Amino acid sequence: MVKENRNIKIKVVFENEKLKEAYEKLSETDPLRKKIDTVIEKITEKPAFGQPIAKRIIPREYKKKGVDNAFWVELSKGKGWRLIYSLKSFSEIEIVAIILEWFTRHKDYGRRFKYE
Repeated sequence: MVKENRNIKIKVVFENEKLKEAYEKLSETDPLRKKIDTVIEKITEKPAFGQPIAKRIIPREYKKKGVDNAFWVELSKGKGWRLIYSLKSFSEIEIVAIILEWFTRHKDYGRRFKYE
């Protein structure tokens, strides 16, 4: 999805093809897909709307891919669903938001971020 916001182009992409395919396999009526779609829309309106993740706890797996900033968004109250994304700016007029992954179990999120 690409949207222009105050003369800045904001593009949302998936980190890899496997993640994109997983998203596309979700039914349009699936609650998870609806939540992800809502987050994508919010990112295009305000790229840094998510909660920033401290640089010191960004997982090594992300850092190996060149991720130096990350944000998390709660996808559901009480279910532990989270979406993680990063922002890249390639010019003064373009921001790319990269969806890194989402979690449907808080336990998996905790493992990724070494909370357990």
